[in-house]
Amino acid sequence: MATFAAVRKQSLSESVFRQLQDKIVREELKAGAELPAERELAEQLGVNRGALREAIKRLQQAGLVAVRHGGNHVVLNYLEEGGMELLPSLLVSPQGRLNNSVIRSIAAAAARKPNLPLAGELDALLGQMRAPGVNLKTLQSHALAFWKLLVQNGGNIAFRLAFNSMTKTYTQVWNALTPILEKEFRDFDNLAAIAAAVRTGQPDAARTAGRAHVEIGRQGLEKALDAMEQKA
Repeated sequence: MATFAAVRKQSLSESVFRQLQDKIVREELKAGAELPAERELAEQLGVNRGALREAIKRLQQAGLVAVRHGGNHVVLNYLEEGGMELLPSLLVSPQGRLNNSVIRSIAAAAARKPNLPLAGELDALLGQMRAPGVNLKTLQSHALAFWKLLVQNGGNIAFRLAFNSMTKTYTQVWNALTPILEKEFRDFDNLAAIAAAVRTGQPDAARTAGRAHVEIGRQGLEKALDAMEQKA
């Protein structure tokens, strides 16, 4: 069970937030674990409950904890829920040292080895996308799933957190983007090239196909924005 150190009396909520955040991203507090009851936790930390509540609110906003039935705070999987604001604490320890495991994971993305299981999953998704009669909404969902698989298997925490943040924004305007990004969703050739590059371990080829694929979406967004300006 994780232990907690009493925090100093200056900037209490900030100190509490930083300590709890660090324990979560270092997995001293693992995903699914419940935080101690508010009174007990405040006593362990040596702070008042107001400061603790403010810190807990920030942890919720950062995607690190959630309130479950009964009012208990549960630790979330930061790789699934966290955003880019977590990068400083992931890259640098409280003592100011670089987190070598994160640095290695970021570097690993530049020299991926062949990944046949992942390539198989990507090919299967692509097959569903190519199937006759697939509607545009389904294509959109499959396209997001395709990129999520790449991010989850890329070994790059920075990209994964960035993708989390992007996805949260994307889903808020999901319906508006469906027709705008149709050509990107139907860009099966570049998606197939990415899957093939994953199968054979060719990061340069994957990067080239990915860039071409995303450019299609960028052009679609630019065209839509131009049309909006002309109507204004």
